[in-house]
Amino acid sequence: MPSTQSLSIEPLSAAAFAPYGHMLGDAMQWSEPAAVFSNPATDFWRTHLFQPGAAGDTEILWVNYRSRDLVVSTLEVHHLTQQAIVPLTGAVVHVVACSNAQGLPDLDTLKAFLIPQGLGICMQPGCWHASRVLGEQVTCLMLTRRSTTLDLVAHLNGTSAAQESAFSDISALIVTG
Repeated sequence: MPSTQSLSIEPLSAAAFAPYGHMLGDAMQWSEPAAVFSNPATDFWRTHLFQPGAAGDTEILWVNYRSRDLVVSTLEVHHLTQQAIVPLTGAVVHVVACSNAQGLPDLDTLKAFLIPQGLGICMQPGCWHASRVLGEQVTCLMLTRRSTTLDLVAHLNGTSAAQESAFSDISALIVTG
């Protein structure tokens, strides 16, 4: 029986997450003055323009993650849209992999990131992923494509095959701290 591969959880940083998409919630940047404002009452700044894909509508979802199973054997991908996740009530462990030339998970690019409460990530289309928690349920704000959600719900309910998303079994790996 082959041994199970382990994958260490890494801290989230913009540079480390760049192959998979964008980190969200980093410090205020003044590089694009038209998208930055600061006064004694408020600060706001743009870090990323969300892309739902051609003819896609952006949707805001609330997602509760509660799986504490740190063995990951299945990854999910969305073909058309970016997907952003911002943990609001705790931290999420997010396993990611790039797609290979055949559109399957490139296991050489597997990483696990700890996404702390209040920061976030925005995965590019084709980023394979799985989410876990280390403690109790974590509620997240998610930006995604409306049609991808409807497609995924129909697939998970068994009423149709997924078109905008896919799942791939991988050799089991254990996510470690």
